[in-house]
Amino acid sequence: TDLSVFRALSQFLVFVYCSLLWRGLKFILRKVTGRCELQRICYNNKHGARRSLKIESSLKFSKNELLRSALSVDSDRVEKTIDDIMALKKINPDTNPQLGVSLGASLLQIVGYRALLMQVEKLRREAYDCENQEHEEMLLKLWKELRPDTPLSGRISKQWCEIGFQGSDPKTDFRGMGLLGLHNLLYFAEHDKATALQMLSDSLQPKHNNGMQIWSLSCGCRYSFAIVGINMTELTYSLLLSGALKTHLYNVAPELPGLTHFQQTFCHLMQEFQRFWVEEDPSDIMEFNRVRAKFQRRIVRQLQDPDAALCPHFSASDLRLVNL
Repeated sequence: TDLSVFRALSQFLVFVYCSLLWRGLKFILRKVTGRCELQRICYNNKHGARRSLKIESSLKFSKNELLRSALSVDSDRVEKTIDDIMALKKINPDTNPQLGVSLGASLLQIVGYRALLMQVEKLRREAYDCENQEHEEMLLKLWKELRPDTPLSGRISKQWCEIGFQGSDPKTDFRGMGLLGLHNLLYFAEHDKATALQMLSDSLQPKHNNGMQIWSLSCGCRYSFAIVGINMTELTYSLLLSGALKTHLYNVAPELPGLTHFQQTFCHLMQEFQRFWVEEDPSDIMEFNRVRAKFQRRIVRQLQDPDAALCPHFSASDLRLVNL
């Protein structure tokens, strides 16, 4: 017990010492450079994750309530918030016009990420309802996009297995990710149809090896397209929730990251997972969780790079999914 108390006291004293040291260093830097911390961040870091992550950290750990509350303002109040910050820091906007622009762009990314998380969470929590006409229309549209030449015999049908669902009623497969999984699958099928159809075809085509017919996705064993799509939706969601996706979104969305950026990231992860699955060449589908966990670790490592952009061709001004 005494050792635990000593350790806690030591950690507290180290925290106090580091805090005082950091605040003293910031004071000296301001006196030497004539710039506050936010100015130094904006002037010394290029636009994107390198700048926005540092601004986010600076605001989060600030002693000033106005600066801390800036992280939770609505996007339509960002401009007013920047004016308030400039006034608080006694920065003349006429002599520092670029500072307000840089701060505003980064703050839009920060509050936009929070709004995106709320929007994605809302879709995830909304369960698929077969009594909801909009839900049913989305599901039937997914079938038409992926199997345009094959009429569906009925709403409840074993045909759903042809696009990778587990049973005759796909609604049971959406329980984990709710409508978010359906939205992502439909987005992929509509906006990068050629790639989606090719992936689906690869997952269904048998290959012959030494006279024996095997199921393969270019190589390796077969997996279900729709189920993997829902699984990759969960992966994309978990990256967003943990904050790991900030580097990517701050680098590809000049201002507000939106749902389309999230869906574009999902499409990219779908294709990257397919390539990874082929590289791993698992012996059977029972290895799926191992391969998926290894793939997730690789993506998380990539996102630790502040210059990471999983799909750099996407931009806020071009919301059409380009063929990767």
